[in-house]
Amino acid sequence: MSSTVVPAETPSVQGTDQEQHGKLFHVVLLDDDEHTYEYVIEMLQKLFLLPEAVAFQHAVEVDQTGRTIVITCELPEAEFARDQIQSYGADPRMPKSKGSMSAILLPAGNTALV
Repeated sequence: MSSTVVPAETPSVQGTDQEQHGKLFHVVLLDDDEHTYEYVIEMLQKLFLLPEAVAFQHAVEVDQTGRTIVITCELPEAEFARDQIQSYGADPRMPKSKGSMSAILLPAGNTALV
């Protein structure tokens, strides 16, 4: 009995799959002085269903470095995530908070910008 090895995917299938699923974007939360740690933690838990400890780590990172990647996904989902952050509203704990935090999208392959 002879055995034949068949590749799992042909090169043309792999290329098409990568084109469709290869364009990922980071949703980057930007720091400001108008939102508390509690606001960031609450927002990330509600919008992204993150555990409190993970949301706290993001709050620390955004405070210390000025930005944190909250999710990496394809463009439609990334745009939706960014829009959710930017429409979450002001921090009721801070009187000077006038609105939501800001977020930007960056191509996932370009880590020099993060």
